[in-house]
Amino acid sequence: MNVQRYRKIARVTLGRSPADLVLKNGRILNVFSGEILPASIAIKDGLIAGTGEDFFGKEERDLEGRFVVPGFIDAHLHLESTMVSPNELVSTAARFGTTCFIVDPHEAANVSGADGINYILNQTSHSPANVYVMLPSCVPATKLDDNGAEFSAEEMRQYVHHPRVLGLGEVMDNPSVISGDKAMFAKLCLFEKMMIDGHAPFLPERELSAYALAGIRSDHEATSFDYAREEIRRGIHVHIREGSAAHNLRAIVEGILESGCNTENFSFCTDDKHIEDILREGHISYNIRLAISLGLDPVKAYQMASINTARLYGLRQLGAIAPGYQADLVVLDSLEEVSVSSVYFKGELLRSDAELRIRSCPVSLRHSVHLDPVSPKSFLLPIRLEETPVITLNPGEITTTEESAALEKCRNFQPELYPGYLKIASVERHKNSGKIGCAVAKGYGLRGGAVASSVSHDSHNILVIGDSDEAMAMAVNELIRVQGGYTLVYNGAVYDTLPLPIMGLMSDEGYEEVDRHLQHMKNKAHEMGVPEGVDPFITLSFLSLPVIPELRITPRGLCQVGENGPKLLKL
Repeated sequence: MNVQRYRKIARVTLGRSPADLVLKNGRILNVFSGEILPASIAIKDGLIAGTGEDFFGKEERDLEGRFVVPGFIDAHLHLESTMVSPNELVSTAARFGTTCFIVDPHEAANVSGADGINYILNQTSHSPANVYVMLPSCVPATKLDDNGAEFSAEEMRQYVHHPRVLGLGEVMDNPSVISGDKAMFAKLCLFEKMMIDGHAPFLPERELSAYALAGIRSDHEATSFDYAREEIRRGIHVHIREGSAAHNLRAIVEGILESGCNTENFSFCTDDKHIEDILREGHISYNIRLAISLGLDPVKAYQMASINTARLYGLRQLGAIAPGYQADLVVLDSLEEVSVSSVYFKGELLRSDAELRIRSCPVSLRHSVHLDPVSPKSFLLPIRLEETPVITLNPGEITTTEESAALEKCRNFQPELYPGYLKIASVERHKNSGKIGCAVAKGYGLRGGAVASSVSHDSHNILVIGDSDEAMAMAVNELIRVQGGYTLVYNGAVYDTLPLPIMGLMSDEGYEEVDRHLQHMKNKAHEMGVPEGVDPFITLSFLSLPVIPELRITPRGLCQVGENGPKLLKL
């Protein structure tokens, strides 16, 4: 803060001039002392000038004893995974109290490289919240990936001093870190004085220590408290994830409560949360509410949603209600229920009826499916082994389990002959290389058709799962036609399609249109046998990610993910 601004705001702090706004009669959560104090809040130029009882302002509002807490921070998320335009998602989640988003745009980067990152930065430059970016570290995610672009350390250099870039995004190529790969360390060294996020599911203890030694300071992939505690012990801050696909909060919070573990090194994140889930249950507000309902001290829950994350990322003006902090505030009717009465960003009230602005997208990002039409023969899957590896879904998780099945040897696997089993394929769509990998899957349950998606982490090729080659081909060709999206084929015809023309990941038609298609297809997919605990599209989209155990499908074939990284399996 320069001296001129300081002098202006200090006059309010000292009671010598009026604040722009005074919020009177609140009960303020002090995240530093852990106290809840009755006080008013004086705001000047978007900052908190002070808290107390003796302020006067040009405008004064009576909070009538409501609680006031710092604006919530989502410690890690991918805006692209919400399927709506970035500003629409940010604006919607902000109404539920999330006033800061730490975004990793690696979905966009895997499709369109730097152009995709610039799209995310530009789209959120005037959003009603703080939106920061962690530069994607692994584009592509592994050496087995077939994605649309590469993002090297040299290309990252132009962003190092960008005011909204905080550091390096989730480092998921663990073998390259642990082996001291030169290209990986070029990126790590470029950001050694900034924040470096991790992505380290299930590393053994020595490898986890080597991972931390490389300077990685956070991770959002812990699914159990025991693993989270091992990370904390090594100085790795744990982001507790609760989104649309992965639900890790209960296990970790219950472990915190049972062990009495210090919560200063925990934060909340959503990672991937669809807008319909936000509207139904909230955003980071839901994480807080669930944690409190499990027995976590409300003060600790709110600290995990604010100051813990702000300190980790060096956001010195965010995360607290104190002099000099940005006036990002959430007014609550109930501390335990996290019932949001109003939200302030930089001291301005966010109006729930404000029109959501959907900004235009460059034409170059709207044509990203470069693929010739496929035929049923594209999905031939010979069975040659006595025991065939099977991708088995784990409901409520993005992990899978490796199982095996004694399928009859044949020239082409026919799912209709095996109840409970389906064929899954990944079709390379960026360079029209002709690569198509096929495998057997279990736990998805679909009968009578196929589901396809151009959202398939992290390379975002076209994923399709179904019980016949004809239905699978029809689904893939439909996504070629609309240049990406979700589609469902039923009884020999396309039942419905949600076009996602922005990089094959997002729509700019608005939430209502997205939700109309999505709910229509979800309901039908469940009628066709997809279990209620499996999201037909989100779950499918993660079955291609070759950094999450145990089996994945890629355009190169079935991939086994272990502690030494991914390797292709022969069928």
